[in-house]
Amino acid sequence: MLKGCRGCSSQLFEELASQGYFKLLDTHGVHIWLWKNYQYVLAFYFAIQEVNKDSHLLPNLTLGFQVHNAFSSDQFTLWSTLLWLSGKMDPLPNYNCQTQTKSAAVIAGTTSAFSAEIGTLLELYKTPQVSYGPFDPMLSDEDQFPSLYQMAPKDSSLAHGMVSLLLHFGWTWVALFISDDLKGEQFLRDLKAELVKNGICVALTEKLPDTKTMYGPSDIAFMSRIRVSSANVHILHGEAGSLITVDLAAEFFLTTGKVWIMAAKWDIVTSEMNHMLHSFHGSFSFSPHKGEIPGFQHFLKTVDPSHYPEDFYFPKLWLHLFHCSPAGSLCGKIFNCPENASFETVSGMIDMSTMSDSSYFIYNAVYALAHVLHNMLIQKSEMGSSEDTDQPRLLPWQLHRFLKKIQFTNRAGDHISLDEKSKQRAHYDIHNAVNFPAGLGLLVKVGEFVSKSPLGQGLCRIMTSASLSPQIPRSVCSQGCGSGFWKVPQEGRPVCCFACVFCPEGHISNHTDAGQCVLCPTHEYPNSDRTRCLPKMVTFLAYQDPLGMELACMALCLSALTAAVLGVFVRHQHTPIVKANNRALSYILLISLTFCFLCSLLFIGPPNTATCTLQPIAFGLVFTVAVSTVLAKTVTVILAFKVTAPGRRMRRLLVSGAPNFIIPSCSLIQLTLCGVWLGTSPPFVDSDTHSEHGHIIITCNKGSVTAFYCGLGYLGSLALGTFTMAFLARNLPDTFNEAKFLTFSMLVFCSVWLTFLPVHHSTKGKVMVAVEVFSILASSAGLLGCIFAPKCYVILLRPHSCSLHGFRDKTLCGSNKPS
Repeated sequence: MLKGCRGCSSQLFEELASQGYFKLLDTHGVHIWLWKNYQYVLAFYFAIQEVNKDSHLLPNLTLGFQVHNAFSSDQFTLWSTLLWLSGKMDPLPNYNCQTQTKSAAVIAGTTSAFSAEIGTLLELYKTPQVSYGPFDPMLSDEDQFPSLYQMAPKDSSLAHGMVSLLLHFGWTWVALFISDDLKGEQFLRDLKAELVKNGICVALTEKLPDTKTMYGPSDIAFMSRIRVSSANVHILHGEAGSLITVDLAAEFFLTTGKVWIMAAKWDIVTSEMNHMLHSFHGSFSFSPHKGEIPGFQHFLKTVDPSHYPEDFYFPKLWLHLFHCSPAGSLCGKIFNCPENASFETVSGMIDMSTMSDSSYFIYNAVYALAHVLHNMLIQKSEMGSSEDTDQPRLLPWQLHRFLKKIQFTNRAGDHISLDEKSKQRAHYDIHNAVNFPAGLGLLVKVGEFVSKSPLGQGLCRIMTSASLSPQIPRSVCSQGCGSGFWKVPQEGRPVCCFACVFCPEGHISNHTDAGQCVLCPTHEYPNSDRTRCLPKMVTFLAYQDPLGMELACMALCLSALTAAVLGVFVRHQHTPIVKANNRALSYILLISLTFCFLCSLLFIGPPNTATCTLQPIAFGLVFTVAVSTVLAKTVTVILAFKVTAPGRRMRRLLVSGAPNFIIPSCSLIQLTLCGVWLGTSPPFVDSDTHSEHGHIIITCNKGSVTAFYCGLGYLGSLALGTFTMAFLARNLPDTFNEAKFLTFSMLVFCSVWLTFLPVHHSTKGKVMVAVEVFSILASSAGLLGCIFAPKCYVILLRPHSCSLHGFRDKTLCGSNKPS
């Protein structure tokens, strides 16, 4: 137990209850000293020294103090507190055996449990307790702890800060190790809410076991679960006592490749990093922001045990570091110390230069109490108190009114206040733990987190630092999906676990881990990797295309052939074979077939409004004329062979030219249908973006599909009727009788267009247009070939074999003399 007094002529005393200078390993019964914690005492000494040297703060007064090493345990906490209150080794409750004036305030507690335990006892005397441990909401309960003040800021933004760090490195699969207490439960709720909000999943949640018994069965099981965790990032949060188990696990259960993100007394778990393969090498820690305190490094260079001869632990630390003790210390001179012996030269063994959170809070706590005492003395002086100003009498309970209002700026430039409502928004420093050979461990500041609002939203800035590993491990449940893929959640697993699926046709994803693929615009198409949309090429059935060129040449050739046949018929118009089947109808049929061939050219080339409008009119009218002409020829044949008497009605029909009215009648009906079509829903220029990959096909939209099929149905009915009549007349006398040829021609015609219907439905784009053109050419060629090919054969190749077998004589026709 350490007791010391400086400036005892002063009636102002403070006490530092610094808990846990060593940790006990029950298995071997060995005391392992945590000398890093002695920095608490050094920060306390430094703050007292600065206050006593400050001529503006507590002038003409020396700030006295006592230092106790208080043990945090159920057995010793109450005993150590009563020991301090009574001043005897055998505590006497309600008795003060000290010759000095009782201390005005207590600075205590690395853990909230210790502060709560002694706070209940201190409340009996209304003694203020300023806690330098991590912030605990339980200690903020003014009804239960009205005399307790916390130097640490609220950690309500800590969860958001850690999540921001996870997002910065792309870590979405984490394991949580939280202390099994109320503070841990609250932090776990806050952290999980932030993780869910940001799409980060928890692979494992472990409650840190109580460490009253080291290496128990529960500890061993806990240590083994750390290694089997599938997450490469572990978040660690807890009180100092529970973190010792994690420290042991890291020392004896090596887990390389894991990144630890720590808060709340990270100096506990990093104090034993003595080799590069330590599990905490490369870990991150969050600590409340603290500025550089001027003069502290110089103090560490010059201080030695001779400056504080009452301190029992200082010479033991010096003996541990330098194997000597200077003259003037409590232990006296032991061996000769090196000339350069200072804390600066032993940073490889114990890093005293890097101020811990608790040390910084202790420094601020000393200054806070000094300012409170200063303000109280000023107020007494202004009120004209009769008390001796050199030896003022200050009672502990008088400090509360001033402690609640105290605000000042420390020498590091940070705003300090004990009022939780007036404290600024959270500001955390992010450190990276780096360990080097020979036990040289450093905590390097690599970033900051500053909250922008009380709700925790803030900005995480990571600075480029040589301490950060160039190969930062990944921690994801499923490897990220590259461009061209999208994430498909796996049933029954967290949202971070997914399968990567290639984007469907017409969709892309141009970034990694896409939640869904994006549909390309209609004028664009995805590349083969589904990573970007490319502009589609505008195309149509052009004359330059091989298919378009072949169809156009075929149409021109067939129209030229039809014109040639017409020329042959005109030249041989007086032969019996030309005259036998209504010469005029033959001319009309040949002319209409010529236009049938030529109208197919309207379907080739760039579509425009004119060609789209002319297509249905030209197609419908010329084919109606052609089919109705075949019908007229068929009717003529039937009437001619049915005439048996001069007075019969059929003879009058034949003589009167009734078959010639079939053509205009049928054409008028088709013209009416086309007019209705154009008047209600005319064809228009349209684009087909789906039929051909990577192309936009410009086509003519039919406008009204009903009107299109009505026109086609009417033409089909007309053709079917013609075929039926020709079929019935096939057995009439066949001298110059073309009934059989008409039957066969209409059979070909109907077959072509019946085949066209299913093919037209199953094709799109240029192929559909080509099918239309081919059907026009094939059906027209069928009519031309079946009807006129035999006649041309007779006229051109067998001109002398044509004979007229009349009803009265059978003379041979050997000349072209007109009759």
